Amino acid sequence: MKESYEANSRGLEIFSKSWLPKSSSPRAVVCFCHGYGDTCTFFAEGIARKLASSGYGVFAMDYPGFGLSEGLHGYVPSFDKLVDDVIEHYSKVKENPEFCALPSFLFGQSMGGAVALKVHLKQPDAWNGAILVAPMCKIAGDMVPPWLVTQILIGVAKLLPKWKLVPQKDLAESAFRDVKKREQAAYNVIAYTHKPRLRTALEMLRTTEEIERQLEKVSLPLLILHGKADKVTDPSVSKALYEKARSPDKKLNLYDDAYHALLEGEPDEMILRVFGDIISWLDAHC
Repeated sequence: MKESYEANSRGLEIFSKSWLPKSSSPRAVVCFCHGYGDTCTFFAEGIARKLASSGYGVFAMDYPGFGLSEGLHGYVPSFDKLVDDVIEHYSKVKENPEFCALPSFLFGQSMGGAVALKVHLKQPDAWNGAILVAPMCKIAGDMVPPWLVTQILIGVAKLLPKWKLVPQKDLAESAFRDVKKREQAAYNVIAYTHKPRLRTALEMLRTTEEIERQLEKVSLPLLILHGKADKVTDPSVSKALYEKARSPDKKLNLYDDAYHALLEGEPDEMILRVFGDIISWLDAHC
């Protein structure tokens, strides 16, 4: 495992990590896109180690404003610029002579699923596939403020984009089914856990609406995994992505009773089942 800081082309210090198999060369490159408020450390560490122990090289970064990267915590002034930062970072990884001949896959969780899809739409032929875990193609209705409140927040955001004003339910309670794992989430001290900043919330809402309109343009091999009881991102839009994506190679796994955090917040047997599905899919595509 390696950790590093590097300034990107916008002059922002980006924190990144990588995990490689101990006893063999990696079979493929897996580029991890974390969720809203999250980081490539803490829970992501366990995900990456599991994939690396199965023979895959895993690369991850904290987006600007998240985790240990530079920027106002939890602030996304432009989702498109965030996606460009991700493309820049992972393009360098893929250009490394050690990895440039390997297949490369996007791995997106929640908001990271939206990031991965936007990366693909900007680079339609650059990736060998994508794994989308509870992707944020649409925010669940219960998590979005009422229409009138949303219109007021849009107006206020023009004056106070960085303010933490957006009402929000307890994300850990909504995302984690296993109570003990929900309690562990509190120890992720570099996660952003405050109310969403106005501009960030509007950028996420705008992005999901944009992705919903472009599902037919998704053309790479897809593995989509979603809990049927997800209260954070809408599993019905994962179904729509599966049905509308023009890729001939696509698979949708829906898990009974599972919440949003499929790889961190479920009982152990469910987490192992989801990991097994991911690794089997990767093995079949390498």
